[in-house]
Amino acid sequence: MSVQPPEAQQVTRVKVPAGTTAAAAVAEAGLPGQGPQAIVVVRDEEGELRDLAWAPESDVEVEPVAADTEAGRSVIRHSAAHLLAQAVQQQFPDAKLGIGPPVKDGFYYDFDVDRPFTPEDLQALEKRMKQLVKSGQKFSRRRLDSVEAAREELANEPYKLELVDLKSGADEVDTSEVMEVGAGELTVYDNIDRHGEVVWGDLCRGPHVPHTKFIPAFKLTRVAAAYWRGDQNNQQLQRVYGTAWESKEALAEHLEWLAEAERRDHRRLGAELDLFSFPEEVGSGLPVFHPKGGIIRRELEDYSRRRHEAADYEFVNTPHITKGTLFETSGHLDWYKDGMFPAMHLDEERDENGVLRKAGQDYYLKPMNCPFHNLIFRSRGRSYRELPLRLFEFGSVYRYEKSGVVHGLTRVRGMTQDDAHIYCMPEQLQDELKSLLSFVLDLLRDYGLEDFYLELSTRNDEKYVGDDESWRVATEALREAAESSGLELVPDPGGAAFYGPKISVQAKDALGRSWQMSTIQVDYHLPERFDLEYTGKDGAKQRPIKIHRALFGSIERFFGVLTEHYAGAFPAWLSPVQVVGIPIADEHADHLVGVVKSLRAGGIRAEVDHGDDRMQKKIRNHTTQKVPFLLLAGGKDVEAGAVSFRFRDGTQINGVPVAEAVAAIGRWVERRENTSPTAEVFQRELAAGAESA
Repeated sequence: MSVQPPEAQQVTRVKVPAGTTAAAAVAEAGLPGQGPQAIVVVRDEEGELRDLAWAPESDVEVEPVAADTEAGRSVIRHSAAHLLAQAVQQQFPDAKLGIGPPVKDGFYYDFDVDRPFTPEDLQALEKRMKQLVKSGQKFSRRRLDSVEAAREELANEPYKLELVDLKSGADEVDTSEVMEVGAGELTVYDNIDRHGEVVWGDLCRGPHVPHTKFIPAFKLTRVAAAYWRGDQNNQQLQRVYGTAWESKEALAEHLEWLAEAERRDHRRLGAELDLFSFPEEVGSGLPVFHPKGGIIRRELEDYSRRRHEAADYEFVNTPHITKGTLFETSGHLDWYKDGMFPAMHLDEERDENGVLRKAGQDYYLKPMNCPFHNLIFRSRGRSYRELPLRLFEFGSVYRYEKSGVVHGLTRVRGMTQDDAHIYCMPEQLQDELKSLLSFVLDLLRDYGLEDFYLELSTRNDEKYVGDDESWRVATEALREAAESSGLELVPDPGGAAFYGPKISVQAKDALGRSWQMSTIQVDYHLPERFDLEYTGKDGAKQRPIKIHRALFGSIERFFGVLTEHYAGAFPAWLSPVQVVGIPIADEHADHLVGVVKSLRAGGIRAEVDHGDDRMQKKIRNHTTQKVPFLLLAGGKDVEAGAVSFRFRDGTQINGVPVAEAVAAIGRWVERRENTSPTAEVFQRELAAGAESA
């Protein structure tokens, strides 16, 4: 989020006498009625949010909820969604209403209309919404006596009628739909003008702000297609997105955050910096990396390999396809087939008459590496002395993501996982998990990510294999390891894979967005299905425990996250071009050629710009390409055997002796500094080098 809640304060509680409205009790307590800290709703003793017009039948204590809290903002956004729907039906009278819930940082509403909304439509709708805000309409809750009454009132709203019918329990209802119809009684919120007339209404459980002037700042942001209830077999609707905040200042800050997120979009930067592309000829979700992107990817992988070697991992490689029987054994064809590419039926042989001589078999592109690693473990007898056995692979996998969810590098169909599987004895499990979590966090920090929390995904009781006890042991082992890290642990009920619970490392980027990075899963199931064994200390055969671990998640996704985290200005050690020499005039080029030769001898990726552009244009070009070090040379530099540094932020250091410059750049890159060099910072680097010399 771009705007953070105010600092935590002691929760104020207000007594609401029987028959008195919450609004009256809040006013009596002297709490704000306007501004960013205005009270918009209250939370009752059961934790349910209530309108300020709510009058309890007996005395209760409530917690006032201010506009500048997460709960308060959610209510403002839900009310803004209703305001949008009112504006749409005023300007498009034939529009039919879908649902309009609050979402993270905003809201949306779905509409069935004759044509897609245009940017001009959004401008007109936003203008109409502002007029409705100024009119000061009240939101008034009204209870419907029966389902039949609701059907009669909503006869012209087919999608709302369907939501009413869902109350019979015949269908599953998602959280946004529950917000529309409520888990108990059916209610409508009427919009009442200053004359007391009902001018619009919508089926909704609420709550809402008291009146439209409690929606001080909002903006409609975009339109997208959406299927009713998320089912592609249903009618396609127009979904209008917007954002709403407690103040114009908060809205402005959020819009700037959105603009910065757009500037950092890895898809745009990938094209501008010539890193990767998605050729139409290859297919959706299948990226190709260009030479500059290939350098970054190689650096990511090479450093990871070195760290894994130091941590006693053993490197393996497995093929991209396999017979379907492998995934039958693992259970993926039972539990994950929808996420796999269709089978290739191969190896069938027929004679010249077409008579089947040899039956064919189904082969699949692999969605996971883990079954292959089980075969490696099982390829010969194993002793307890070999455990823990840590197998590691940069393995390419393929998953059939639906076209609607494919997104740049962060959601692809072909990816390379930095995949490891650790086989250990039960008594080694806890130590291995703690060591593994420490290894994962340290390596992510080496790439410049610093802010983490953990998520513990537990069993989905509708989709799992194995026995209750193994799940309990595995879950508690992960919980203990996570808690020992000292990081915040957030529950994710039902989020585990079918074969075992997992810890997910969630990393926050430079904009405060959370990304799922590494995952660690404990698995008692696959060793059983593959009949994996080792000989224990007592000579008896034992079953190992398997730990699944992907550190990046996938190279592609990690690449995309880092691109946005650094806004394309990668640390010097990852930058595809680390140094560019720019001569002030042609006669100074030979001097820089010698400097670049010295840098390349030390493993630095450096080049001289011999182009015909003027020096200032060359500086602009390479700054735009986010090269960390630009070395300039003119007559004085050549004469003095020196160069001048120009950095990404426009700062400069003049007249640095060549030997000192080459050594300082080498130290900076070798240390894998993740900050972008500036004159102030690099001056200290040069001074430190002079002192050590």
